[in-house]
Amino acid sequence: MAYLYEEPSRTFSEYLLIPGYSSTECIPVNVSLKTPLVKFKKGEEPSITLNIPMTSAIMQSVSGEAMAKALSREGGISFIYGSQPIGSQCAMVSRVKAFKAGFVPSDSNLRSEDTLSDLIALKKKKGHSTIAVTEDGTSSGKLLGVVSSRDWRPSRTPLDTPIYQLMTPFANLVYAKEGITLSEANDSIWEHKLNSLPIVDEENHLKYFVFRKDYDCHKDNPDELLDEKKRYRVGAGINTRDYKERVPALVASGADVLCIDSSEGYSEWQHLTLSWIKEQYGDQVKVGAGNVVDKEGFLFLAESGADFVKVGIGGGSICITRETKGIGRGQATALLEVAKARDEYFQEQGIYIPICSDGGIVLDYHMTLALAMGADFLMLGRYFARFDESPTEKVNVKGSYMKEYWGEGSSRARNWQRYDLGGDETLSFVEGVDSYVPYAGPLKDNLQLSLSKIKSTMCNCGALNISELQKKARLTVVSSTSIIEGGAHDVLLKDSQDSLKK
Repeated sequence: MAYLYEEPSRTFSEYLLIPGYSSTECIPVNVSLKTPLVKFKKGEEPSITLNIPMTSAIMQSVSGEAMAKALSREGGISFIYGSQPIGSQCAMVSRVKAFKAGFVPSDSNLRSEDTLSDLIALKKKKGHSTIAVTEDGTSSGKLLGVVSSRDWRPSRTPLDTPIYQLMTPFANLVYAKEGITLSEANDSIWEHKLNSLPIVDEENHLKYFVFRKDYDCHKDNPDELLDEKKRYRVGAGINTRDYKERVPALVASGADVLCIDSSEGYSEWQHLTLSWIKEQYGDQVKVGAGNVVDKEGFLFLAESGADFVKVGIGGGSICITRETKGIGRGQATALLEVAKARDEYFQEQGIYIPICSDGGIVLDYHMTLALAMGADFLMLGRYFARFDESPTEKVNVKGSYMKEYWGEGSSRARNWQRYDLGGDETLSFVEGVDSYVPYAGPLKDNLQLSLSKIKSTMCNCGALNISELQKKARLTVVSSTSIIEGGAHDVLLKDSQDSLKK
């Protein structure tokens, strides 16, 4: 006879936090959102710590290199999607790592015989104002000069003007030789009042640029997540099929952490994948696993060697696994059980394995609830898909700007390898949909607003860090009527432009 859980499977919207005592120290500026990303032993520190409890989902429509740079800048981490050729995924990872190293490979290059028209088209495509002019028009060609927006006048310079007439020639450039340190390069930028400094090899072939704006960026983003070489941290998704080829390539490209992208993690496929990675690399390579929804699934992945465990099946906004297969569990119920198992495992084994809540986040307050229920960090898809930095197109749908958003189990993504079918089988039905989400603008503005809500709520609970929130949080189940009562009701809302509208 099938085992039946007596308690219903609940979602975040069925809970509220009860306020706790708040001292005068409980103000948002004093709240720390630092949280472990990977497992650690009692008395030791985790090798990777997030500065905010946010990661972006392993999805084609969410986590490209632009998202990875933007989220790391704010203190979180992205997992570059793995449903692409190994080479292209590794190239994304490499570019993210190179970007923050300060030595940035040039991806906007022209030949001297190209014209102003070519320059304008390249600038529109890439968005860069500083463009290298090389002998062959490549990023590693012999540097002939540099052209920037201040070298031509849009209304007066003919479009057929050759670039060599506009550029600052190499003989007049301030440049540096390969081998210079980042600190020395920044000193040169300040000394010569430059916006950028080209770095060349002994034969004057272009290698990198160092930009003043990157130095300023660090000062403006104190929470950015950097490795020991001051580079952005970035993660990457893997699957349980080609991991023997993909993992070594991703490690070589500089990925800081890996995560198995799968719809269900309680499987021998994940055990085999984790075991192989740990046998090959030991603790040098960090890899998360999942997804699971109960104690048994967590313990299975913990014993298999997972460095963190993802919780959640069927709760994503574009996931239809529950209605297609009848598999899954309410995210709040799943998270509470796994968090309890995580704590018990820590007490018994002395090893703390962080858990990631993946799915079910609709409103900002759900983020705080997930953390209070035991999540160390969150993985978000729909939330990040709305921003400028997601890889998808911004489109006009019936007068409103939207961004495309599709699931990895949709016919568009065709990411069948995440379903652990074994052999050469492919999925005969979809488990995700193709959709739109409202366009929300830049990541930074939206994320900071969400984080401010989390910090404010933590203060209401008397907590100044996530661990303290989990110990002090008191949760109450709410009725359907009280959910209605929690929003604006029994009033006539004014026009949406009015600041008084909810």
